[in-house]
Amino acid sequence: MSRLKTVYNDEIVAAMIKKFGYKNVMEVPKLDKIVINMGVGEAKDNAKVLESAVRDMETISGQKAVLTKAKKSVANFKIREGMAIGCKTTLRGEKMYDFLDRLVNLALPRVRDFRGVNPNSFDGRGNYSLGIKEQLIFPEIEYDKVDKVRGMDVIFVTTAKTDEEARELLRLFNMPFAK
Repeated sequence: MSRLKTVYNDEIVAAMIKKFGYKNVMEVPKLDKIVINMGVGEAKDNAKVLESAVRDMETISGQKAVLTKAKKSVANFKIREGMAIGCKTTLRGEKMYDFLDRLVNLALPRVRDFRGVNPNSFDGRGNYSLGIKEQLIFPEIEYDKVDKVRGMDVIFVTTAKTDEEARELLRLFNMPFAK
């Protein structure tokens, strides 16, 4: 069982009830899922690039990635409808907490000139999105085997009703928000 999962059950629930005054334990917001998305624009020219991006994502997330396809044709980008242009994966349960633990404690501190993540990247409904500029910050990725540095989006979906509740929940998970 993940360390974060056990911590969530006790300390985080108690802290959230104390701060927001929930009457019922079921009102306390939870982390629902983490979605990792990697857009690979070069995939329209070279299919091997997409395979390498999928391999990196599967190494980072610990589960199979799904190809994302273009919904519309865009002539300026030379993209046709249905063309594979990225990959994504959705983490839930144990793998979600393991990924969050690695992201907060291992990967984010390895970012150059890191001063914390943007505290304003909430969507108004309690979900948080975070952009990562390079996949090399994850310890699972071997520097020598990387063909190109790629970024990715990490979206934290919570059951929180407001951004304030979600910010507090992620702060209790040790998310390093910038001051």
